[in-house]
Amino acid sequence: MNCPDCASPAIAFEVPVELREYVPGEEKAVALCTHCVTLHPAPEAEATADPDFTGITDAFPRGEGAIAMALAVGLLDSFALYRREIETLVERVERAGTDPLLVLDRLAADSGVEPATDLRRRRRHLEQTLG
Repeated sequence: MNCPDCASPAIAFEVPVELREYVPGEEKAVALCTHCVTLHPAPEAEATADPDFTGITDAFPRGEGAIAMALAVGLLDSFALYRREIETLVERVERAGTDPLLVLDRLAADSGVEPATDLRRRRRHLEQTLG
């Protein structure tokens, strides 16, 4: 699947049942763009249950925290609207053993990625929220 915003490849993945309440709409599958890191609905037929987000950046967690981190990154463009969801997802990433703020730092600094959202600014908002 390609991103509808920038036409770059996007990683389509199934949203686990326990995380579906954090996804806008009723989507069972979404995709995270490898270039602008925006989140979009995806056809379920193209989605995988075990996505590898290291194609975006090596800083992305693997395993249990990967999908929660991808969803949190994808929701950051609407921080005010999805603040509760982002906080909960970030807590899940932390419980899985990854520092989500470090992932955001590395993602913002990665020259191969051009996020549509100002990740540095959103990171500061998130850090203040998590306090």
